[in-house]
Amino acid sequence: MTSRLILPEHYVKEIRPPSGAPVVVNFNILVVDINSINVEDMDFRVDMFVSQSWIESRLNMSEDIFEEDDDYVILTQEFFDNLWQPDPYFLNSKVSEIATLNHKFSLVTLYRNKTIKYSARINAIVACQMEFQSYPMDIQICPIYIESFSYNRKKLRLKWGAGGVTINPELKLLQYDIGKPAISEETIDYMLEKNGNFSRLVVFLRFERQIGHHLIQTFAPSTLVVMLSWFSFWLDLDAIPGRVALLVTSMLTLVTMFTGLKSDIPPVAYIKALDLWMAGCMMFVFAALGEFVVVKVLDLRHIKNDSQSFTDSRSFSRLMAMVKRQSIWDEEFVYATKPKKHINDHLLPTLWLDPECQIVQTSKTRSQKIDFYSRIMFPILFLFFIVLYWPIVLLKSTIQ
Repeated sequence: MTSRLILPEHYVKEIRPPSGAPVVVNFNILVVDINSINVEDMDFRVDMFVSQSWIESRLNMSEDIFEEDDDYVILTQEFFDNLWQPDPYFLNSKVSEIATLNHKFSLVTLYRNKTIKYSARINAIVACQMEFQSYPMDIQICPIYIESFSYNRKKLRLKWGAGGVTINPELKLLQYDIGKPAISEETIDYMLEKNGNFSRLVVFLRFERQIGHHLIQTFAPSTLVVMLSWFSFWLDLDAIPGRVALLVTSMLTLVTMFTGLKSDIPPVAYIKALDLWMAGCMMFVFAALGEFVVVKVLDLRHIKNDSQSFTDSRSFSRLMAMVKRQSIWDEEFVYATKPKKHINDHLLPTLWLDPECQIVQTSKTRSQKIDFYSRIMFPILFLFFIVLYWPIVLLKSTIQ
């Protein structure tokens, strides 16, 4: 009954409202919820209210349909089916039946100035070309493209209404912070199947990954494992099982830790920021293991050389002892009248304390020096790696 009172007799819903200019359709979006951001499929699911409004000049407006002090009336879905409708769609939506503006959970409002406003709740799965060079400090910019399917710019023009795009202030995601959306209006001509230039609306959603989870689960534990490997520099060179077990366990811990992180993101072909951190930590642990091999080889060479020197010194000491014994025997024979009871008792200590026969190690070996310098250089180099890593990664993420 309402449609008969409002629609003219020869109204054709397939023909757009007659005017010398293109029909202007105002768009507004309220993002209610973003259910998930899927990095494997590179898409996200969004739940939103979409409203579009335009002026239908062919309607016969009667004051009887408006209540007192109201400048609008809510119409039924059947009335909206008899009207001309624009045909916008989400260009980068993966699920077409959800992305198109359907009539389920919809509202049609008619204003006194012949403006028709159609609102609907839409669930859409939108594709997003994500980049992970700065992962896990990455920022994803995901656009949503809205375009008319049939009417070019000369016949229909899409514009953002007052407010444009609004995000639910209570919306929170587990791993991301949602920034303020950016909107723009474009004119595009790229499809051969569609003639002319088409009006397009674009909204850019900004998802910034929260770093707190990865600081606790990844960066802090891996830093502690690298620091744990430095304890091997304080262990004695003879403690081979202890040093090897400490270093190998540290290396296996890092490998296990970083292998578990690969399930969170797709296997991309380029290097990520997390890969650089992984490589740096494993390089320091591997360097500590290599340092132990070097100092152990040097220590074995030193022991071998000392053993040879000790053998030569021992032969020389025996020779000197024989000479000194002969000298003492001659003195005892010449001065036989003097008592010499305690000479033989003190002969052995005298020989061991002889400066010519004494072998005392008074300086550190080369392997001990390497261990000593490693205790200082490894923390300094790792600190330099951290100071160099974080500013570059954060700066790159900010520029992105």
